[in-house]
Amino acid sequence: MALAIFDLDNTLIAGDSDHLWGGFLVAHELVDGAAYARANDRFYQDYRDGTLDIDAFLRFALSPLREHPRDLLEALRERFVGEVIAPLMLPAAHDLIAEHRAAGDTLLIITATNTFVGAPIAERFGIAHLIATEPEQVDGRYTGAVAGIPAFREGKVRRLDDWLKAHGETLAGSSFYSDSHNDLPLLEQVDRPVAVDPDPQLREAALARGWPIMSLRG
Repeated sequence: MALAIFDLDNTLIAGDSDHLWGGFLVAHELVDGAAYARANDRFYQDYRDGTLDIDAFLRFALSPLREHPRDLLEALRERFVGEVIAPLMLPAAHDLIAEHRAAGDTLLIITATNTFVGAPIAERFGIAHLIATEPEQVDGRYTGAVAGIPAFREGKVRRLDDWLKAHGETLAGSSFYSDSHNDLPLLEQVDRPVAVDPDPQLREAALARGWPIMSLRG
């Protein structure tokens, strides 16, 4: 049984759930609209450029979890996943997941997106194993801080190493599907790295290294 690992944003879905969640918060007036939208766009561009300050971004992205009641946030998240994310879940991604499931592979999503946003999306894909950035909680309330290592760049490798040890798994025969050059540290660790609708930097790296390139967007 091999491990099939999937990035989430712009890989299994045709968009970035973290960025879209920020826009959803703006649209529903849970944050300072114009200022939050500008910062949200700036952080997303930094991510695409490979210059993201992950600590600064997470302070920004997790602050609404601290500032609003959990029941309100969870009700809004349910609408967000149904109205925004569900239409972006790629049919070919469902097919790819089904192929690996039929082969008996262990399925895992690994994403820098926090678990508050990412967990219900993974559930919709029917994937039980998720490694994501963990928002800190104290007494059932979000603090706005991060618990442990963010699942970003080299942090994905470290978090996956911990997961492998905890689950008695190895990377023998493993695949990892991603769109982003930010995932190069993990792509270099698996037996079969696959660039999925890759950004220009990842496409260049995949061509140079002879990695498969595929599209889930038709």
